[in-house]
Amino acid sequence: MNDRPRSTLSPDPSFALAARYRVVRSATEQLAAPLSPEDCAIQSMPDASPVKWHLGHTSWFFETFILTPHLKDYALYEPAFRVIFNSYYNAVGAKHPRPQRGLLSRPPLDVVRAYRAHVDEAMARLLADPGRTGELSPLIDLGLNHEQQHQELILTDLKHMLSCNPLQPAYLPNVEMPAGQERPLEWVEFEEALVEIGHDGKGFAFDNEKPRHREFVAAHALASRPVSNGEYMRFIADDGYRRPELWLSEGWDWLNANGIRAPLYWDGSNGKQCRFTLHGVLPVVPDAPVCHVSLFEADAYARWVGARLPTGAEWESAAAGVPIEGHFAEDRVYEPCPRTNCASFDQLFGDVWEWTQSAYAPYPGFRPAAGAIGEYNGKFMCNQYVLRGGSCATPRTHIRASYRNFFPAAARWQFSGFRLARDL
Repeated sequence: MNDRPRSTLSPDPSFALAARYRVVRSATEQLAAPLSPEDCAIQSMPDASPVKWHLGHTSWFFETFILTPHLKDYALYEPAFRVIFNSYYNAVGAKHPRPQRGLLSRPPLDVVRAYRAHVDEAMARLLADPGRTGELSPLIDLGLNHEQQHQELILTDLKHMLSCNPLQPAYLPNVEMPAGQERPLEWVEFEEALVEIGHDGKGFAFDNEKPRHREFVAAHALASRPVSNGEYMRFIADDGYRRPELWLSEGWDWLNANGIRAPLYWDGSNGKQCRFTLHGVLPVVPDAPVCHVSLFEADAYARWVGARLPTGAEWESAAAGVPIEGHFAEDRVYEPCPRTNCASFDQLFGDVWEWTQSAYAPYPGFRPAAGAIGEYNGKFMCNQYVLRGGSCATPRTHIRASYRNFFPAAARWQFSGFRLARDL
């Protein structure tokens, strides 16, 4: 008989994974809970997806890559879902065109939720077998982190969809926004160094964070916090959107073709700067980080102040060892807020994803995984830029210093901001 105190026993890894599965899946359901079936069916642009599709696709992932090949008695809920909820996995088979996801009035939302329950019941049986769980835990962990990515996409896609409605409806009304003042911008200097970049092997990481390798970083300085709304307003007031010398050529063409004169969701038509948020229309908070800007806008602002955007290596080497503290999705305030509680760096994590000037490219020695799962990241390493740090829509347990998010230079429906860098 083992009479050691229970507190000294190692937790059963399969039990911990099963518990995490339930927490992550429940968090997705909670995001959809305030929404009507109509809310969940609309696709506002090709880059976004309906909430209903996100609910189905995250279940499709577990069904396709874990249950079908590894649970002997698993029965597909609906064979047609293999096509409807496939995102971009060409090796899996046919897929419904991404820009047409909003045309799928069928299956209805209640059937998609039944599909999720079907997958959850089968996953519970699989997770109850410790022998199988150990073998499959890396793949299950990937599925959970994949679902957390879609939790963030549910919020960003939903915000864009609601912003298209002239009623300007709120997803979560009457949320108290945290108060605060921006701290003065300071510069933190770094000497030239050969730094280690990439995941250190502790815990989960996506394949695009590997392998860990060395990069030379020249002497530079990083801003102590992201650029604020108030600072960005001064850029707008100084005709920043009308001065071609500040803009990359493609960015200049982009802003003129689309009539862009402010960050996405800003509206100054009533004489006051307001912004559409998931909590309704609110005044722009001067002390909060500027948000929903493209790489083009971030780069133009940096030129305006005589600075530049940081590289991914500069950002990651500065963030290594910094506690992951900040304003994340769990706070349920889906807007960036001012913070003042960091000694050297403020808001490296949370509030806004920070653009870098680094192209999204493979690290030296990168190899995608074999089979369809290898399509997860590697095939997108072209014509995109790296963002760092997470946002107010990112789950707190999902982020780390080595995490590389990526979007095209014109993207701004994500909670994207930036901090400045300069050469020494």
